[in-house]
Amino acid sequence: MSQSLQILEGAALVRAVEALDGWEVREGKLSKTFSFPGFVEAFGFMTQVALVAERKDHHPEWRNVYGRVEVALVTHVAGGVTERDLRLAGEMERLASTFARRGAAVG
Repeated sequence: MSQSLQILEGAALVRAVEALDGWEVREGKLSKTFSFPGFVEAFGFMTQVALVAERKDHHPEWRNVYGRVEVALVTHVAGGVTERDLRLAGEMERLASTFARRGAAVG
């Protein structure tokens, strides 16, 4: 199995999650809830993430209600959280920050 598909466990997983703002492991998945001022901003964020995820062939599990986007990342083929999930989480943080620069509440 390639390095990016090795499941992160124990202290390595804890360190990786601590390096991400507001992320946690819930039910074996890297999870975070992003909050935006409204539906259009939340959907815009999801659209941007979808383009990145498609290029990376690594797609999030997510749920959107108005200005809230709940995200769960897991590498299904590996059966757990891997470097692929951490990289996509980082991309999501970068994209969410573009909304913060425009005055949107992101968290």
